[in-house]
Amino acid sequence: MEPDVDVNAPVDRDSSPVSAHRSLFAERALLPDGWHNNVLMRWDESGDLTEVRVDAVRTPDMPLADGPVVSGMPNLHSHAFQRAMAGLTETMGDPSDSFWSWRTLMYRFAQRLQPQHLHAIGRHLYIEMLKAGYTSVCEFHYVHHGVAGQPYDNPAELAQRIVSAAQEVGIGMTLLPVLYQYSGFGQTEPLAHQQRFISSPEWILDLRQRLKASMPEHASLRYGVAPHSLRAVSEGSLSTLLNGLNADDNQAPIHIHIAEQTKEVDDCIATLGERPVEWLLARQPVDSRWCLVHATHMIDTEYADLARSGATAGLCLTTEANLGDGLFDAPRYLAANGRWGIGSDSNISVNPWSELRLLEYGQRLLHRRRNVLAEVNAPVIADRLFCQAVIGGAAATGRRVAGLAVGQRADFVVIDRDAPNVDPNNSRHLLSALVFCEHGGQPVRDVFVGGNKVIDNGQHALQVTALHDYRAALAQLLKEAV
Repeated sequence: MEPDVDVNAPVDRDSSPVSAHRSLFAERALLPDGWHNNVLMRWDESGDLTEVRVDAVRTPDMPLADGPVVSGMPNLHSHAFQRAMAGLTETMGDPSDSFWSWRTLMYRFAQRLQPQHLHAIGRHLYIEMLKAGYTSVCEFHYVHHGVAGQPYDNPAELAQRIVSAAQEVGIGMTLLPVLYQYSGFGQTEPLAHQQRFISSPEWILDLRQRLKASMPEHASLRYGVAPHSLRAVSEGSLSTLLNGLNADDNQAPIHIHIAEQTKEVDDCIATLGERPVEWLLARQPVDSRWCLVHATHMIDTEYADLARSGATAGLCLTTEANLGDGLFDAPRYLAANGRWGIGSDSNISVNPWSELRLLEYGQRLLHRRRNVLAEVNAPVIADRLFCQAVIGGAAATGRRVAGLAVGQRADFVVIDRDAPNVDPNNSRHLLSALVFCEHGGQPVRDVFVGGNKVIDNGQHALQVTALHDYRAALAQLLKEAV
């Protein structure tokens, strides 16, 4: 029988950058079925959880988490290079500023990007994500070529830079090479500023093979595909891409931008005769492999059909607010048991707590009442949203990161017990304090990815170097005003 331990006595807490113990004892932890006390987690050398035991008795050899433990959050949508644009498009130009005018500025910025810049931006950004509590990221990668579309000698140059950045800092990565062909519905010719993005289904499928050969998939690395949007690909090219993907890997994730803007919906109806989500669901076998990013503007049947498909709605609340996209009808979708997750998209904000807060606050503003996304069986909104976002985000990654359960990756976050909003003894309100209270500073103390401690007491081993390189890249990119 294991000896009892005085939990009030001084203890050795795990503080090694990479845990050699492959175990952690948490006085409180959020598991898929709710909060539990005295949780023992063990994982194998590959980083998979082999034991998650509640009401365990701690022995002296068990490292003790220095605060409550929650699952790492998957970030299901990121454009890494746009991190370097943060704050540069917040001055009125055209009085009718919109997503479309923002997009023009983004294209101009992307023209300046070089491989070393992308690597520096990605590495710094992914450290920021880890510090915020994201342990996985889905990178929607569409800058493929050199300036003006000139191909690199190595077609995988920029994609490899992104994967390298993620692997160096230790975040889980799902890379989604993007098929981008046209500037709008009706197969209109690409704009001059889009040439770096343009490819064919065959080129994307070849890129996947190059990546799998040079940087093979493993438990923390997955490759999928992303047709950019219905306005940027043809129906034939979409089918060619998906048929080729399925021949290679019929479980690989598929992401697509869809129904983000009302103009996009109107143009889709005018050209294809149906709304975007309606059109896609009628013509492709959309299932749990799919992530429909934004899906902001849908009607009743689309909400119901998307929920029924098992696909994930990829909500990027801060970016959607920044771009003036509109509000996703979350009560309707959640009532249909729709799957969803959160993403940082343009990376003007890298904070999962903020994304969850804005999801609820947007509904409060729209419906003019409080606690909109609560329900009788899940009255604590923050707990409900957090757990659902983990499940939906995990599906979007195509990886086993769906929470603290045996067989999932040992991806988790230790909340700082000394953070001002945290009462480590009151788990009922702990996530509510993190989601709905913001008084400066991050509540994240330690972060483990695949059992490796990548954030230790709020710090990353590469953060000084990464920040230096990021600032140098930014200085070069901003020599001329955007």
